[in-house]
Amino acid sequence: MVLDSATLHSSVEDPVLDRMNFLNEITSTYPDAVSFAPGRPYDGFFEVEEVHTHLRRYAAYLGSRGAGPAEVRSGFYQYGPAAGQIRELIAYSLRQEEGFEAAPESIVVTVGAQEAMFLTLRTLFATPEDVLLLVTPCYVGIIGAARLLDIPVVAVPERDGRLVVADLDAAVRAQRAAGRRPRAVYVVPDHANPTGSTLDLPTRTALLELAERQGLLVLEDSPYRLSGPGPRHPMLKALDRSRSVIQLGTYSKTLFPGARVGYVVADQEVRDRSGRIRLLADDLAKVKSMVTVNTSSLSQAAAAGALLAADGRLSTLNARAAEHYRRSMAETLAQLDRRLPERRRRELGVDWNRPDGGFFLTLRTGFRTGTAALERSARDFGVIWTPMEFFHPHGGGERDIRLSISYLTPAEVTEGVGRLARFVEASGGGSPNGTEHHDRKHDDRKHDGREHQDREHHDRTPHIDTHSDKTHVTGTESDAP
Repeated sequence: MVLDSATLHSSVEDPVLDRMNFLNEITSTYPDAVSFAPGRPYDGFFEVEEVHTHLRRYAAYLGSRGAGPAEVRSGFYQYGPAAGQIRELIAYSLRQEEGFEAAPESIVVTVGAQEAMFLTLRTLFATPEDVLLLVTPCYVGIIGAARLLDIPVVAVPERDGRLVVADLDAAVRAQRAAGRRPRAVYVVPDHANPTGSTLDLPTRTALLELAERQGLLVLEDSPYRLSGPGPRHPMLKALDRSRSVIQLGTYSKTLFPGARVGYVVADQEVRDRSGRIRLLADDLAKVKSMVTVNTSSLSQAAAAGALLAADGRLSTLNARAAEHYRRSMAETLAQLDRRLPERRRRELGVDWNRPDGGFFLTLRTGFRTGTAALERSARDFGVIWTPMEFFHPHGGGERDIRLSISYLTPAEVTEGVGRLARFVEASGGGSPNGTEHHDRKHDDRKHDGREHQDREHHDRTPHIDTHSDKTHVTGTESDAP
């Protein structure tokens, strides 16, 4: 049997779902290139034996709470409750690490934050008039989940690398005036993917005040929160007094991504038709039971053992890794300053932000940084990065680059920034019509179908303008992890 692609869900041919494959292809095609693309944790500190230790520790914990050998065995080998079996430990960890109380029954354990997003969107968005607001540029996982669920997204672009709450307020009002319902806004408040930006305390406070005033839910996703040094601003959920925040959590960037353990804190109350009250978490668990049934019991046990080892304090577990990220970021910034000093930056029209932690930073250039430029960078200069346009749902970022520093050694950072600087010099050092024209010609060809697909998608996907009730036609975007 041969299936007609037109009979499949349109998302499977969306360029959003294809760009990750493109990055993987570039990496495999140029294995000697230094890659600033993967947003994965540094694995130099991982030890296989630690996983066994975590499992034994959790088994001992269950025994100390009265579980017999058969119950412990079942807790490792059998299916578990859809909502998860380590909710009490997650709640304890949040209290220890973040200083706020989350009732265990308000928590659902998920297969990473990605499933947390999917469950939350599926539960909250009920009609075609419900729209999801995105502070952009943003992580593609939320856009991909919305695309799979046919949820329209509305971009609220950052200004000068930061969220302006007044712009979000204007977007909410514009959508309501157009007859649509802004249901939730997705934000990454700490060391955001892809920009590396962090919301300051006044912005966090203003965002929560707006959410309460407008009846807007806030989807807080902060996987990089513990990847930087020094004091942190309170989590949005810790500041939440009106139950406006749904926290999407993950242990992929703090424990290890192989476990694929995340969670949702959804303490909002839901009133049914008869007037009875339940928690939103109950509904998320019902949806999960039809998607993944339950999160792996073994993965939960490994994560629980790690939490027990540090009395719930993830920052203790993550201290060595956080120091690595701090040093890697500092070295990357120092090498950029050395290779591209200020006078030369001005001549080239190049600049970058300076995050104080996290995995990512943004390099702004004076030339087109699409897939053609990326392939040329990998082929001719031996360095890979992520085009920032991948992180914009409705266009933008065409001259910007995301650099991820998390996975590289100091020697790789030094070598990689040197190669990157040579690429930037070669791309931005000539006349405006030089490299720009070359990249446009390359982009206009059918680049394995991707650029052609992008243009086709631009022709058929509605962009809901955040500042008017007109409908524009543009495309969607994609992301690397």
